[in-house]
Amino acid sequence: MISYRKELWFNTNLRRSFINITPQIISVLKESNIKEGLLLCNAMHITSSVFINDDESGLHSDFEKWLEKLAPEKPYNQYAHNGFEDNADAHLKRTVMGREVVIAITKGELDLGPWEQIFYGEFDGKRNKRVLIKIIGE
Repeated sequence: MISYRKELWFNTNLRRSFINITPQIISVLKESNIKEGLLLCNAMHITSSVFINDDESGLHSDFEKWLEKLAPEKPYNQYAHNGFEDNADAHLKRTVMGREVVIAITKGELDLGPWEQIFYGEFDGKRNKRVLIKIIGE
């Protein structure tokens, strides 16, 4: 068994955004030369997320509205965490959307369902953040 590790870096212009990272992940898989195994992709920051869903703009808008209802950004003083920072809502949103995904690799390809795509979710942007990709297999 072999392993391959790579980091992707993101710095969004907006506080919150969803970025389809499926093409970058496919590229990293090809670099790895691993044909059978597992791929782990996880956010390395506690205010960002990696998740799998449909790449449809209406759904992304629904995510944004739903998350904002669950954990509204403002008023900042509604959260005990906010003091030095104003990102308690981002921590909560990340918890809901998840930290990582694990995807099977078969014959050198990601084993994704017909509409599944991999996303980086940013909930407290405008700074450098990274995503780890770790692939194990043969």
